[in-house]
Amino acid sequence: MNARQLTFLAGAGSAGLLIAALGFQAAGYAPCELCILQRWPHLAAAVIAALIWLTGRLRAFAVLGMVAAAVALGLAIYHSGVEMAWWPGPAHCSGGVGDIASMSTQDLLTKLQSAPVTRCDEVSWRFVGLSMASWNAICSAGLLAIWTIASMRGLKGANTAK
Repeated sequence: MNARQLTFLAGAGSAGLLIAALGFQAAGYAPCELCILQRWPHLAAAVIAALIWLTGRLRAFAVLGMVAAAVALGLAIYHSGVEMAWWPGPAHCSGGVGDIASMSTQDLLTKLQSAPVTRCDEVSWRFVGLSMASWNAICSAGLLAIWTIASMRGLKGANTAK
């Protein structure tokens, strides 16, 4: 595959992950805040791939695709670690209510009532022992590899054309 085809494959992969996430959401799996945050880099990667496909400017955009995939990978690893209790997640979506001792009863009640329903540190779905965030990390690592190969081939092709 040439560099342009690889970028299309990587963009289609990110679009596919977005469609899968929306499918899970439609099936009743409400996303947590970290789940939603993980969608943005995939959207960026899909848009970048479309720009490469439409404009042919591989060198100008391929590195941005790599960055988007790397951010998606980093967020997915972070979320997986929160789910596995390797490190704490954001207090507002991992069950924290802040400094409970200094809160009034009314403040505590308000905080609890406004707490998100879907927690970032609880796994709602697993396949072969891995959560959606873990699968996103695996897929994002593959997409990062594809973007990297595409960037290297695009750079190589540009250098040999001169």
